[in-house]
Amino acid sequence: MSEREHLLPPHYEEEQLTFKTSFMHTLKSSHINWLLIFVPIALAFSGASDSVVFSLNFIAIIPLAKLLGYATEEIALRCGSVIGSLLNATFGNAVELILGMIALKQGLIRVVQASILGSILSNILLVLGCCFLLGGIGRSEQSFNATAAQTNTSLLALTTLSLLIPAAFSATAATTKEVNTGIINLSHGTAIILLIVYGLYLVFQLKTHSALFEDEADEEEKPHTTIVFSVVCLLAIAGLIAIHAEHLVGAIEGVVEVWGLNETFVGLIILPLVGNAAEHVSSVTFAMKNKMNLCIGIAISSSLQIGLLVSPVLVLTGWFIDVPMTFFFEIFETVVLFASVMIVNYLIADGKSNWLEGALLLAVYTIVAMAFFYHPIV
Repeated sequence: MSEREHLLPPHYEEEQLTFKTSFMHTLKSSHINWLLIFVPIALAFSGASDSVVFSLNFIAIIPLAKLLGYATEEIALRCGSVIGSLLNATFGNAVELILGMIALKQGLIRVVQASILGSILSNILLVLGCCFLLGGIGRSEQSFNATAAQTNTSLLALTTLSLLIPAAFSATAATTKEVNTGIINLSHGTAIILLIVYGLYLVFQLKTHSALFEDEADEEEKPHTTIVFSVVCLLAIAGLIAIHAEHLVGAIEGVVEVWGLNETFVGLIILPLVGNAAEHVSSVTFAMKNKMNLCIGIAISSSLQIGLLVSPVLVLTGWFIDVPMTFFFEIFETVVLFASVMIVNYLIADGKSNWLEGALLLAVYTIVAMAFFYHPIV
């Protein structure tokens, strides 16, 4: 939003929109777009070593994720708040969904679970930490709507509970067969309930309590691309992301072996950086402009979408393709998520933030990353 305002003509009229102008505005929508040069490079070197394939496709997905968000935002501007928010919810985490589905198809359940957990942790610790730290520099404190933030963290606690219960179930069940069958059935039921809760959250946010989520008054934006161009762009970018994601996921096992990493670390720390790249930049930009409700909304709401929308969809996808994807994570991972959500809840409870709180969140994320780096492969 803010980045586009500097790059687009000040008196641009909607009547002038053509395919050419739409293309130019999309191309100039972000400085990250120069990384698009890696899209053809990654495709050209698809037969190279796993390390090269992984690295090139990793970089190529970053600008595509940003463009996906831009196209979604353009469509949302024409559809009103309700449909627009649903579009943002659906396509905002499309990269994670595509990566997860491709990994599931290849049977990499641990990578999928780790990427879900990593996306949540990177948003509430890394992104929020950067927002508090960089936004707080030069200011004694920044304020935001504590009620909306607490509502979001309460729903995040529900996500944590959906992982804690299967772990406790596994620890107390009598036999391995009972554990496996019970956890799979429990996960399928929980996935359906979480999707219902996410639908209720949308009603709460968009209808009954929308005032809680409004930010500071800002200029009303107008679309800068035609609707046909935006839809075509959205579908084309989603297709390109799927191609790069398939190459990326296909190289994970080779990268794990060559780089000496474990699949959990790759899924938890490295892959979320791809899907959340655009959100990282946007939320930090808003924080530095003291628009804290926006950056809090981006960071925590994105985590909610992962926990209440993406993860249930992936569990149900595993059910349909006969892959045993469940909400049963390792005890270590579940404890880390629980502790992280608790810390974030404490820090945002007063509706205020400062640079020291940002440093604390970044410290927690660094400790978590080191823990998973050194954690022995199960």
